[in-house]
This record gives sequence, C-alpha cells and structure tokens, in this order.
Amino acid sequence: MNRETYLISIITLILIGCGLISIYSTTAIFAEQSMGDPFFFFRRQLLWVVVGSLALFAAMRIKYDLLRKINKPLLVLGVFLLVLVLFPQFGREAGGARRWLLLGGFSFQPVEIVKLFLIVYLARYLADKQKCLGKLHGFLPPVLVIMLVGGLVIFQPNLGTALLLVMVSFIMLFVGGVKISYLVGTAISFIPVLYFLVFDIAFRRRRILAFLDPWSDPSGVGYQIIQSLLALGSGGLWGVGLGRSQQKLFFLPASHTDFIFSIIGEEIGLIGTGAIMVLFILFIWIGIKIAWSAPDLFGYLLSIGITMIIGLQAAINIGVATGSLPTMGISLPFISFGGSSLVTTMAGVGLLLNVSRSSTSAQNQKLKIKTC
Repeated sequence: MNRETYLISIITLILIGCGLISIYSTTAIFAEQSMGDPFFFFRRQLLWVVVGSLALFAAMRIKYDLLRKINKPLLVLGVFLLVLVLFPQFGREAGGARRWLLLGGFSFQPVEIVKLFLIVYLARYLADKQKCLGKLHGFLPPVLVIMLVGGLVIFQPNLGTALLLVMVSFIMLFVGGVKISYLVGTAISFIPVLYFLVFDIAFRRRRILAFLDPWSDPSGVGYQIIQSLLALGSGGLWGVGLGRSQQKLFFLPASHTDFIFSIIGEEIGLIGTGAIMVLFILFIWIGIKIAWSAPDLFGYLLSIGITMIIGLQAAINIGVATGSLPTMGISLPFISFGGSSLVTTMAGVGLLLNVSRSSTSAQNQKLKIKTC
C-alpha cells in the first residue's frame, strides 16, 4: 500500500465516522418520536456504509481498464434511469422534485450513479480522442452528452446537481486537452439559458432572493438559511457539545441531509467544521497526486473526475450551509444521510484507490525492467 492509498483510506474512514456520529446526534430525538427508535436513521446509514464498503472493495479490485471498454453501455444505462425517474409510475416525488426511482420496493437516486458513469465516459473519450480534441467535431460529442445528462437532471428538477456535473465535466475537458476557447465560448452561450432557469422559475428566484437577503422573509424563503447561520453562530469556536444542538430540534429543515454541516458547527464549533474542511482539502490534494501518478491517461482523467465531483460537491454544500451560495439541495459527501450518495461516493473512492494501486504496480514493474 503506497502513501496516497493509505492517506485517502484514512480520510474516507474519518469522514464516514463523523457522518455516522453526526447522523445519530441529529436524528435521535426525531427518530424516537416518529419511529419509536432513536437509532433508526443511524442503523440505516450504517447499513449503507456496509453496502458502500462492498462497492469500494469491488471498485478497487476490478481492472479499471474494464470500465473503459463498457463506458458506453454504462452511459446508456444511466440516461435510461434518468428518463425512467421522470415517469410517475417509477419516480417518487418529494419536495416538488422527482429524483428517486422506485424498483421492487427499493428506492435510489439515479443521478448519483450517473455521476460516475459520466466521468467514466468522459475519461475514455478524452483519452482515446486526443488527436481530435483540437477540432470542433472532436469537441461536440462530449458536450452533447453533457447537455443530455444535464438536461434530464434539470427536468427532475435538480439544477444544483446539473451545474455540478457541468462544472466537473468542463474541468475534465480542460485537463483532457480541449481548447479553452471552445470551453469559454460554450459557457458564454449558455448564460441566457442559465438566466432563464434561475430567474424565470419562481422557486429558484425566491432562493436567490433569500441568498441575497434572507432577513427580508425570515419566516418564509429565508427561514432555512437563517436557521443554518444561527446554528453555526451558536457553536462558536468549540461548540455547545455533541448531542446538545438546539437547531436540530425541528428548527432547521434537512438538518441530517443538506444542512448537517450546520449542526456539526453548532455542536463541535469552528474547530470541528474547520477539521472537516481540512480533510476535504487533503482529499482533493491526494486525489490530484493519484491522478498525476496514474499509469495512463484514462486513469489520470478518471481520478481527476472523481476527485473533483467529491471536492466540488463538498465545497458547494459548505457554501450553502454558510450562506455563501444559494440553496441547491446538494448533500455533503460521506457525511449527509442518504444511501445512494454514500454508496456511489465510496465506489468512486474505490476507483481512486484502484488507480493508485495500479500506478504502484506499474512503477514496480518499471523498476524490475530497469534492474534486468
């Protein structure tokens, strides 16, 4: 086991552990009152940790080059699931969004799986089409795929995740060798579309107004962000103590999912939230190091994509919780309650570890050849 493999494994374990503790602390009272079991949410998340661990080890052990060969079937499957979730017969609606797919009594969010499938597709395309990327006909296919996936996610509606996918995709296109003029031109051309999606849709416009001035409607659209800021402010430097949060007592909506960072800040203070941010920064740094040492271009791009999807998602979630970004409905990787996100994120870590192990094997092989 090389240094990067060891460090990213430790960081992942610490973040998952923090998540389990925070989920129990946040949900125990609510779970006892509504379910009669204070450990209800904790046990469910622990089950997903076990499933995620299996996904991690499977992703770490397979030959990641196999994904290169089956990238198109994976992408087609992902698009099919995104279409399927839009139908009332299969998709479950909650909070005005249809993001959960119901199959045989089991529900999951297809977009979480599609994150990985899109990254695998882009990594394969960019690695195989290096000679074409400087031309328009080489640039258009991945952009059309990104537009298709992003459009289907927006229809759920889930603009925040769609923007996350587009940002990660553009980072991959940039590091993969696409001309920056193509990327800038495409981004500029989509500004009117983004303006329409944000300001012509009533609930998104209200979120922007709440972001700019939450106190203009403290009991309405600004309520959630105000409660989040109160939680963070109440925690101070050291926090009020684990399990002693007041905002989790039915004041802060989504306190165990999208706003769990705020409860962590209230209970263990700036020291705790600062430590979590440092862990995510270290995760990104080590992920980039793994990418740089990857044995091939596909592994490099795959590592960049996985690192960025986890790192940017964490940054957006923390930005929303601290009032630095408008509310987007994006969870905190490893920590927020939710099975789909946790399992696919852990599978992504498994692929990162796979690339890291492969780079070590390749280096060892080179040393053997050199010695001979």
